[in-house]
Amino acid sequence: MTTHRVRVGIDVGGTFTDAVAVDATTLELLGQVKVPTSHHHEDGVAHGIVEALDRLLEQTGRAPEDVTFLAHGTTQATNALLEGDVAPVGLIGIGAGPGGVLTRRLASLGKLELTPGKRLPLSYAHVADPRDTAEAGRAVARVREAGAEVLVASQPFSVDVPDGEDAVLATARHEGLPMTAAHEITSLYGLSKRTRTAVVNAAIMPKMLATADLVDASITKAGVSAPLMVMRCDGGVMSLDEMRRRPLLTILSGPAAGVAGALMRERISEGVFLETGGTSTDISVVRRGKVAVRHATVLGKTSYLNALDVRTVGVGGGSMVRIGGGRVTGVGPRSAHIAGLPYACFADLEELRDAKLTTVRPMEDDPADYAVLDAAGGRYAITMTCAANALGRVPDGDFARSDPETARAALAPLAEALSTDVAGAAAQLLDAGTAQVRSVVDAMSADYRLDKDAVVLVGGGGGAASVTPHLAATVGLEGRIAAHSEVISPIGVALALVREQIERQVPGATQEQILAVRAEAERAVVAQGASPEGVEVEVTVDPQTSTVRAVATGATELRTQDRAHRADDAERLRAAAGSLKADPSSVRVLAGTAAHTVYGTEVRRRFRATRHPVRVVDSDGVVRLHAPDARVETTTVAAAPTVLGELVRETTSYGDGGVRAPALRLLIGSRIADLSGVLDAGALLALADSELRGREAGEAVVAVVEVRS
Repeated sequence: MTTHRVRVGIDVGGTFTDAVAVDATTLELLGQVKVPTSHHHEDGVAHGIVEALDRLLEQTGRAPEDVTFLAHGTTQATNALLEGDVAPVGLIGIGAGPGGVLTRRLASLGKLELTPGKRLPLSYAHVADPRDTAEAGRAVARVREAGAEVLVASQPFSVDVPDGEDAVLATARHEGLPMTAAHEITSLYGLSKRTRTAVVNAAIMPKMLATADLVDASITKAGVSAPLMVMRCDGGVMSLDEMRRRPLLTILSGPAAGVAGALMRERISEGVFLETGGTSTDISVVRRGKVAVRHATVLGKTSYLNALDVRTVGVGGGSMVRIGGGRVTGVGPRSAHIAGLPYACFADLEELRDAKLTTVRPMEDDPADYAVLDAAGGRYAITMTCAANALGRVPDGDFARSDPETARAALAPLAEALSTDVAGAAAQLLDAGTAQVRSVVDAMSADYRLDKDAVVLVGGGGGAASVTPHLAATVGLEGRIAAHSEVISPIGVALALVREQIERQVPGATQEQILAVRAEAERAVVAQGASPEGVEVEVTVDPQTSTVRAVATGATELRTQDRAHRADDAERLRAAAGSLKADPSSVRVLAGTAAHTVYGTEVRRRFRATRHPVRVVDSDGVVRLHAPDARVETTTVAAAPTVLGELVRETTSYGDGGVRAPALRLLIGSRIADLSGVLDAGALLALADSELRGREAGEAVVAVVEVRS
């Protein structure tokens, strides 16, 4: 049932601003527009955002009041750091005695290099006693006289006792400058890294605040009442107020939007997402239904910014082939776009008449081994996209589809030079290009220990067909191109969930402390507009670093999707059997809730214990959870404390690494509660109890348990 309610996602790129409208009920793509990014307009990128929104509403026949969710992703913070376009920062260090010595060393942050030859503009002043308002006032005056446009206060151990940082900023408040305390950016120990993260955040704050105010005012003026959300670098969105406090969270949000689109639209539970443009491919991982994140490197140094783990390879749809000695020697990094050449496969056959192969140096510093065609219509580049079309790997309707006959004609001179046929030349070209991508995919699969039996490769971006299908065929994995791959990033923005991550370093954390961090994360996403009924929280406790981490996600509205397209029993069984790589006759239904069905089979191995792999399939027929070897138990909310307690005792492992509770996931109602990040049995059962609280006593609960080796 289609309604007039729409979710709008806008991706502000360096060249173009893309916008999509998605039906809020069916999640069907209703419309898409592309406008030039308005960097030079007096309203900046806000003008392009509103222009894209206006065109989108006109195209879809929707009114501003029909927009129930509006979010945008932006490269502004990333570009500001890449270009060195930042505000001068005034850093006020706090402390006396040994602590003061440590803090004074923070003045060296002014040596951080933004771009070659350009350093972070930073002035430093010191306050021994933050309660001395006169001393604090003099420190603020010194950094202001040095040109500071934004202030940061930092003190050792402020994550435990923030009073000093707060006192200094209270003294500075009358100055009217943007300001931040280091403990507000992260609650992790490590004075230097915490302060460095806060300083970089502050450096981009004035520009980001100005843009945020313009965009907010423009959207309101356009008649949209839905609160404006902003894409984060970890695949979620945050409120505009939260972005004003921590604009650094928007860096690297471009790749995060793409993988968010793949996660929400393509419903990946285990796989690799390859977002391919004309020049490069961004590679990221989805493991157990969640994007892989890590502390990002900013200005050449590690930070406390949790961002998508994205690795970039210089191979894209427009990457040009390089030859020598009668063979393909490489692909890229130069692309047809950068070289200013058209793709040969998009020419007319007449334009390729009398085509002759030659090699050129596309740019002054490039090697002279890039193959091009000189033909009746001019000079053309031979690209990955040309090869993919020649081999028929680009599906009908794809953004990169060309006439196959033209593509084969474009490859014919190359085939002659390589002493092979067109198919052989195209395969050599794609082999060389995807080999670079494969090495990164293999490394990331190993880093995150992806389940090889369940991994799928999903391609996005305008150049997806030039990389993903061939790579999947080469490595023998399931591969597909995401629907509407050319706008997967704005789709990801439109479908993204509100997200917040809370980290605390708590040595010997008690159950109460762990639950308190969980509750803080849940409150944070609700405060940003997430519907309380749908919030999910994943808690991880790292005993090596004493870090308690809670990641909360939730939608701004409870999603009641159209049920007309639900999969039947046979479809769900086929999905499970396909993922298990087993004959459907050997797959059994182990348990189920109203939203999920649990399937399993047996894998007998000679001289080794029998494995019991499990797949959880939702009502759409999508595999939402998989476990290579698991035990499944069904109970009720009322009986769960007793059943789970016994189950955890039976499956807790003991060894040289200590006592380790099992990896536990609970299926309750429409949710999959992931409790696998907790190793302590007591804390695990306390979290399970918090997930069950407030539910009907007779409601079904399914536990999927994996014993840790």
